[in-house]
Amino acid sequence: MKRVLGFSFRNADLPPLSFEFGRRRRVLDLPLIIWLTVIWVLLWSTLTWANVLTGLVVSVVVCLAFPLPRVDLGLRLHPWGIVCLAGYLFHDMYTSGVKVARQIFFGLPHRAAVIGVPLRCRSDLMLAATAVAVSNVPGGSIIEVRRATATVFLHVLDADRPEELEAARRKVWRMEELTVRAFGTRDEIARVAEPPPPPQLAAGRPAP
Repeated sequence: MKRVLGFSFRNADLPPLSFEFGRRRRVLDLPLIIWLTVIWVLLWSTLTWANVLTGLVVSVVVCLAFPLPRVDLGLRLHPWGIVCLAGYLFHDMYTSGVKVARQIFFGLPHRAAVIGVPLRCRSDLMLAATAVAVSNVPGGSIIEVRRATATVFLHVLDADRPEELEAARRKVWRMEELTVRAFGTRDEIARVAEPPPPPQLAAGRPAP
């Protein structure tokens, strides 16, 4: 006998924070229901229990009447990984901001460079998430993402020595690892546990 109700934390085939029920295995996505309820309350311009409950009912009916196809974006939510990623981002943004400020006000001019950094995960979601996370930190910004080779091209301000370029690559790999451990699948988490590929293999030419 099949289960009437199934939850996403027990079934890896379901989207995160969702459940399915009934013989037709209808899936209700909780984040979508919450978002539709918020829109309903905004349309009424009044936050009351009646509007919230009515919005929930309308959202469920809409999701059942117009079911969306199952599309796995490859997004998983790992609470501890999200905490680690947020902590690293705040710390890196502070230290990098201080370093850039010192270079601007007290330091000598530094040579900038563009370097190619190959990533271990090849999914579009993880490539985009890693690029956004890296670009949020002062001192470096992603100028191109090459999907075919899973390579991001990073503009760095401090490129006077080879050690500084290697440190910039390690920061990108660390950001990739934390991002995947926060939002990636099991296979992607296993990938970031492996050593990163050599830069010259992804960029097609020796690294600077």
